[in-house]
Amino acid sequence: MPKQVILVVDDEEDLLEFIGYSLRKEGYDVLATDSGEQGIKMAKENRPDLILLDIMMPGMSGIEVCRLIKQDTELKHIPIVFLTAKMDEKIEVQGLDLGADDYLPKPISTSKLKSRIKAVLRRYRNADKPDAVLHVHELMIDRDRYVVTIGETEHQLPKKEFELLYYLASRKGKVLDRQTLLNEVWGNNIYVIDRTVDVHIRKIREKIGEEYIETVKGVGYRFRQ
Repeated sequence: MPKQVILVVDDEEDLLEFIGYSLRKEGYDVLATDSGEQGIKMAKENRPDLILLDIMMPGMSGIEVCRLIKQDTELKHIPIVFLTAKMDEKIEVQGLDLGADDYLPKPISTSKLKSRIKAVLRRYRNADKPDAVLHVHELMIDRDRYVVTIGETEHQLPKKEFELLYYLASRKGKVLDRQTLLNEVWGNNIYVIDRTVDVHIRKIREKIGEEYIETVKGVGYRFRQ
């Protein structure tokens, strides 16, 4: 079985060496660069299984790198874990909305690094199992393109909005509490508040209409049966 490939993009040379050494010991193949532009080029050439991406870099920031990768049809399904020296809620939400999967604060703990990477990769392996296209009520939900079609109208949703909608729609009629939705869509290794679910539900409703997702007071949400 071929080794999984991890691309590390960070402008700190010591950190690149530390992460590279730790992950190679764990059995991964590691590619590394200190440039966002070069990171995109290497992602296109090597199609890594996961990208570890620093946010604050000279030149192209990690946020911009993430945005460009998620806009590329051939790269957008590669999971991205941000590396950050400073946790900023605004930047965190921006990164998650762009499609990032997790955050790792610096200084980086070796055990946490390995655990988070395994959790994200496992989540992506499990995500391959559902149907590529889900038909429910008037909606056609296309996992390959992150597109929701209602009649003749297509809506392209950001990654987390799409995954939240897909998760609810694939379990229509079932009431799901916020913590379950956070664990299943964001993963239980990343800290986000309950309100994150409410904000994403509001944005989904703005795009596809109010009638599909019901609020169950004091509990959570249910996709209409």
